[in-house]
Formats: sequence, structure tokens, C-alpha cells
Amino acid sequence: MAASSNSSLSGSSVSSDPEDYQPPIWKSYLYQLQQEAPRPKRIVCPKEMETRPKYYGREFHGMISREYADELLRAADGSYLIRESQRQPGTHTLALRFGPQTLNYRLFYDGKHFVAEKRFESVHDLVTDALITLYIETKAAEYIAKMTANPIYDHLGYTSLLKDKLVHRLSRGRTESRRVTFVRDERISSSLVRQSALKDTAEKRCSYEKIHNFKVHTFRGPHWCEYCANFMWGLIAQGVRCSDCGLNVHKQCSKLVPSDCQPDLRRIKKVFSCDLTTLVKAHNTPRPMVVDLCIREIELRGMKSEGLYRVSGFSEHIEDVRLAFDREGEKADISASAYADINIIAGALKLYLRDLPIPVITFDLYPKFIQAAKIPNAECRLEAVHEGLLQLPPAHYETLRYLMAHLKRVTTFEKDNLMNSENLGIVFGPTLMQPPEQNALTTLNDMRQQKLVVQLMIEHEDVLF
Repeated sequence: MAASSNSSLSGSSVSSDPEDYQPPIWKSYLYQLQQEAPRPKRIVCPKEMETRPKYYGREFHGMISREYADELLRAADGSYLIRESQRQPGTHTLALRFGPQTLNYRLFYDGKHFVAEKRFESVHDLVTDALITLYIETKAAEYIAKMTANPIYDHLGYTSLLKDKLVHRLSRGRTESRRVTFVRDERISSSLVRQSALKDTAEKRCSYEKIHNFKVHTFRGPHWCEYCANFMWGLIAQGVRCSDCGLNVHKQCSKLVPSDCQPDLRRIKKVFSCDLTTLVKAHNTPRPMVVDLCIREIELRGMKSEGLYRVSGFSEHIEDVRLAFDREGEKADISASAYADINIIAGALKLYLRDLPIPVITFDLYPKFIQAAKIPNAECRLEAVHEGLLQLPPAHYETLRYLMAHLKRVTTFEKDNLMNSENLGIVFGPTLMQPPEQNALTTLNDMRQQKLVVQLMIEHEDVLF
């Protein structure tokens, strides 16, 4: 049914070596339909209306009946006018002729014109977009319903070009996971160790899946969907674009795209306050480099520092570290020559973890960990914490595993730094765990459980992870 075109996608996020890349066939049927859609024809009011709002033009006809508006619009397909409602004075209706009938829409203005979600600079643009949508959805309803049946997504350069990078990342992750050993702790039941050992940790924890971060987008010029290869019709907001990788698809196609977003580092504007999984995939690292670099620096020169993680560094210097990471990434200088006080680096690490849009222990799993901490039986409590850990997104799990191993090492210097697992739990509980409703009273009531969860993860790090 669809005609074909060999033209490439203007502005596509797909790019590759010319020798390897074969441009896909873009399906042009919907583009041809858009070209055939009726054009807007403004019906001008013959007299000047004193009640005409300043944001409408001569298409405003004042308070006329629906029947009279229908008579005025019968002349041509695509003709339109604006009238004031007789039933609700002060409200306005867009009357639009499409095919054999006149359609009436409640019209709004808040700086832009709209009848639904899309907002337009002018009524003319709104009508143009409406006619395109009505025409395509009328002429190609069956086609649109079947549009996603044979997607070309898997054959696009988007996935094939990043295959080598993904394989490299998985290989690195497996190497990291092989370093993890499970040591029996005689204080708890061996069932937990058995469950952990049976998990295929290498595969589970290195599959860094990430859903696309789609946002409504207005494409300038003809654009095609990188999932189904069909034209994205309309004047504005024709589809959605992933803010992290640049994938462009129809809104309905976005629901079918696999969770295989490969963030483009050029699109990541900052390091702090960036989604954890997005950051590690963009930098091709198993954990956020902020965590690695700060921990490396702390273990190099700060493990015996009294009150490590409890004593605050100067906030302006911590802010300088944040800006350095945002600006320079892994090249940020956090050495002793730049910041002699190790508490500044410790503070920057806590700030990074605290500012994550989704905490290390995610919002959806927060209640599970809080409930686990309330279990009176020590063995069952640890089992429940372990179950929660297995449900964390892989990048969150790996970050938490690495952090807990570090904090366990911090406690071995307790005689010098005065920081045991309980003290560290008090510090890191609210940093790693935040209630989804962000309620101050809930946070206050949960502080004991937050502390206990982190304390347990530090003390039983070798078993839980």
C-alpha cells in the first residue's frame, strides 16, 4: 500500500561509516497524504467586530449561531472561522469545515492558541495542523493501525553501530563481577549465601538496560520515524525525541521501542543531577566516574581522617568540585594540590549521591527496604534486604556494591577515623534512600530504618553483594 522513497532522513541521529551503512527505505505514503490535505481558508467577517479579542484577526465573527457558521463554511473544504458562544458568552469556538461536515472545537488562548495539547503561534497554524491530522487519520486509519507491524528499528544503524560498544561494556562488567566472591557469615543462615551464589550475577548485573527519555519534539522539515520508517505528519509536535540518544519516533511507536537507549555523551549536559544509568552508559563505565574518582582519592589519603563523611567540608569548595565534574568530567582535578581537605571530596561524593534524580535505592523500592529494616528476626531481615538489592536497576546495584565495599574498608580504620558502620549508616541513610513523596515527616520517621539498612549493608557487604 505504501509508496517507497530512497531519500535519507534529514536530521536523523543515525550515522555510520559510509562503507558499512545502507540507508533504510523511508515509507512516503503518509507524506504524500499530507501534501494532499486541504489547505486552510479563512472566512473573513465583512464588518469590524468591536468585541474581537486582540489575539484574533478578521476570522472572528462575534456571537453567531452554529447554524449560521455552518452556512458560511459550506463554500470550501478547509474553511474556518471563530465565533463567540451564544450559550457561554466570553468563550470562543473554532468552526472548521472538513469534508461534508462542520466541526466545532472550544478554542483557548494562553499566549498561544490551542484546542488540545498542541499550542500554536497562530490560529492559521492550528487549523493547518488540524486539517493534516484529520485528513491522514481519515484516509489512512487502517494503515496507521498496522504501521508498527513490521518495524525497521532493528535494522537501523542506531543499534548496529553501537553493538561493539555494548559488547565492550558487558565484557568490562563481567570482569568486575568475577571479582565478587561470596563469603559465608556464620552469624546468618547459609540460605542467603546459597541464593546469592545461584544468581548469575555476571549476566544480571551487566545488562545495563535503559529506557529512552522521550519528549515531545517539533521537527523542522520532513522527518521520518526511526522505528517504523513512516513519515511523521503534522505541523508541530509530530513525534518524540529521546533526550539522551536522539532517537526520533512517533508517539505511538515510542511505546514499542526496546529499552536499549545508548546515551550520547554530547547530549549529557552535566554530571551531577544526571540519571545514574544514563551517566554510566554515556561514559561507558560500570559506575559513575564521580563515585570511582572520589573513593579513589579518599582511600589514597583520607581513610584515617577523623570524622570522615561526618565532618563537612566548606560548601563553596564542594560546589567547586561539582562544577569541575560538570565541566571537565573524569579530567576534573580533585587531588590534594587542588583540595587539601579530604572532607571536601567526601562532601562532593555525598552531594552527588544526594542530588541523583532517582536515588541509589530507588523510589519504588524504598518501602521494601524500610519494611525490611522493621523485621525483628535478624536472619529474615537480612534476607529481605537481599531481595530488595536484587530488584535494583543494574547500575544502581553496582554503584551501591562498590560504595558499600568502600565503607566497609572505612570501618577497618575506626580507631583513627572514629567511623563505625552505625555512624556511616546515620550519614548515608538519608543520602542513599529518599521517600518517593518527599515528605519531611516521613523522612524523620524513617531515619532509624534508613540508618539500619545502610549499617546492615556495610556489615554484611561480603554476603549481600
